[in-house]
Amino acid sequence: TIMAIVYSKIAIGLLIAGISTLVFGTVLVFVGPIIIDEQIVKNTQINPQNELSYNMWKDIPVPFFMSVYFFNVVNPKEILLGEKPLVEQRGPYVYSEKRSKDNITFHTNKTVSFCEYRQYFFEESMSAGNESDVVTIPNMLVLGASVMLEKLPLPARLLISSTFTMFKEGPFVTKSVGELMWGYDSKLVDFLTAFFPDMVPIKGKFGLFAEFNNSNTGLFTVFTGQDDIRKVHKIDSWNGLKNVNYWNSDQCNMINGTAGQMWPPFLTTESTLPFYSPDACRSMELVYENPGMVKGIPVFRFVAPKTLFANGSDYHPNEGFCPCRQSGLLNVSSCRHKSPVFISHPHFYNADPALLATVNGLSPNKEDHSLFIDIHPETGIPMNVSVKLQLNLLIKEVEGIIGHIDGPVLSVFRMNLVTLPMVLECVQYILVGLGLVCILGAMALQLSETVCSLMYTAVVWWGVCVLFIL
Repeated sequence: TIMAIVYSKIAIGLLIAGISTLVFGTVLVFVGPIIIDEQIVKNTQINPQNELSYNMWKDIPVPFFMSVYFFNVVNPKEILLGEKPLVEQRGPYVYSEKRSKDNITFHTNKTVSFCEYRQYFFEESMSAGNESDVVTIPNMLVLGASVMLEKLPLPARLLISSTFTMFKEGPFVTKSVGELMWGYDSKLVDFLTAFFPDMVPIKGKFGLFAEFNNSNTGLFTVFTGQDDIRKVHKIDSWNGLKNVNYWNSDQCNMINGTAGQMWPPFLTTESTLPFYSPDACRSMELVYENPGMVKGIPVFRFVAPKTLFANGSDYHPNEGFCPCRQSGLLNVSSCRHKSPVFISHPHFYNADPALLATVNGLSPNKEDHSLFIDIHPETGIPMNVSVKLQLNLLIKEVEGIIGHIDGPVLSVFRMNLVTLPMVLECVQYILVGLGLVCILGAMALQLSETVCSLMYTAVVWWGVCVLFIL
């Protein structure tokens, strides 16, 4: 009959559509992840032919922000009489940071060299104050020089102490935030530069971040990943060096990982995030903590292990960073012109509790003071970065020269990026399900050919379903 022929044609059409959709969806289940991975590999290589990703690597379009906190010394006079320091945290003073790469040179061994320049701009609307705020901090010139010169003969130390007095320089300095950050004129600097040029490499104004602005962190040579994506962004050399010579062991002197902005793709929970920090003069390594979400994008959180700044007694591999003090302090004097400077987590978080007993006004906690990076594991792109460090100055009484305290600076860098779309995985399973529905509809039509009225109703029903799904 005519109806039977119609039903048969509909059944054949549904069967063909179902098989085609099922095959395409099944193929996509296996081929889809390969296609995604190939695109990730292509777009994470450092390659000028990938114009979009290359330009984003060259001139990072996302904003960086550096938040600086000062510990204002409340009782400077009492400290000189032997009382424990009392500090209060001021800030944040927020600076937007513009980064751009220059002197880019590609090499035949699939590496590329570059210098990355930094510029800082004060963002008053994001800050808890302005650069005219006045704070009191330890005088790093006086107190640092006192420790550095303690081995000089007593008459020389007395002479230097009288020089401090002549230039009206004491153990504490009260200046505006802007002066402390970017520099102020100091006759003491001129004096020390003239008579102790090797001790004080500063030329001109003295400021905690004076050498950061409009400067670069050295010549990095990193792998492009064009021959092996597992090596992309990893450092081949820094300033031509495969290792530094600041520390006392080969392991501590190694230059490991990336430059700290991106990592190779396809990270797992067993991965770590190694990077070299020129500011800390050493390589560091973060470890996986837990999965999470940042703006709807799945991420892995990597954190600083408790052993990062542990001393050699608590963690033997760190013996090469000694001479050490309590755990939680990294002695960077060997790469800071022998100045008695130590790096720690803010408020001595994850440090020996004895350090907290030396200062009043500190309150370490994980939420505010931990160091972490949230990274999209498939691409190696950081989605949220919170790198927080505190600068500490070791001060001790030096006969003939005054001194005591420790002065911290806290730096936070945040960066947010947009990741690749993740729609394909859902589409492939929808197609498989749609194919199966069509095949079942065709089978039902063939089995019910003798019951015309019932078949007619079934065909209409299946047709409506298919149209609705499509």
